[in-house]
Amino acid sequence: MKTFYYCHTGHRIGLDRFRRAATILRTLEGADITLLCSDYRIAQVARDFGVHKSVGIDVVRNIPQITHHGDQLIFDSAEANPIMLEDMRKYFSTFIRVSDDPNDKKEEGELLISPYLEGEGICNGYAIDEKFFQKYDKTIKVSYFFGDDDYSKDLYKHIDLIADLEPELQLGFYYFLDYEEQLKKLFKHYHEFEDYEEMIQKTEILITASAQAVLESLASGGKPIYIQRDDYSGDFQQLFKDLNIPIITDYNKNNLSVIIETIQNHNYGDVKHFGNIIDNFIKESLIL
Repeated sequence: MKTFYYCHTGHRIGLDRFRRAATILRTLEGADITLLCSDYRIAQVARDFGVHKSVGIDVVRNIPQITHHGDQLIFDSAEANPIMLEDMRKYFSTFIRVSDDPNDKKEEGELLISPYLEGEGICNGYAIDEKFFQKYDKTIKVSYFFGDDDYSKDLYKHIDLIADLEPELQLGFYYFLDYEEQLKKLFKHYHEFEDYEEMIQKTEILITASAQAVLESLASGGKPIYIQRDDYSGDFQQLFKDLNIPIITDYNKNNLSVIIETIQNHNYGDVKHFGNIIDNFIKESLIL
């Protein structure tokens, strides 16, 4: 029996689920778990994130080509329909699903990790690496991280949103080469993909459409502002409202300006470190 962790990644979905998976796998150091990514490119560099075993499988339907009946799976994706999920619950001896949906519910035959739900067989929490729970000198006033993907070049289309702020740009993993060069010309300072963690830790005000970056920024003592992209799920809005994180919708520049002007007096909620809780829940569930 083998153990696998599948996360949905790609140039139209970004890397938030991968970053979360890498965070969780690092807490499970020593456990023999193979990460399955729906993109070969990120699977090839997963070791740089502390993930020792990774395989690109292209699409979620290819999971049975890598796994066997009776194996164990942690599943972080919104791709599967109810029939596919039920088949997975029967196929794997232990099936742990990671959910961000506040309206979700735990089904029979599965275990659940959720920031919203509680109860038997459910781990209530969200994953943030312990490296972010430290004090850092905020040497960067404002940074902008639209996300690791921008297939439709929406960052450029809505550049007026942040132009007056002159933020430093964090480049994403799936940006096309020509687009990357185009963006670099619009910002005085930019950070390469490999500098992501340092950018998060050193930034005072982070404007971002990445939910994972919001949590990491808050843990690092930053003041994150969440941009709700049209092509991203709104599942995190309830959690961010609970944490009193400002949320911008429809790329509303006036709302962003007001938030920036008053942000020094804004009281953010306390972000929690669930690392050990998630770690123990997975180890006990998978008998690692």
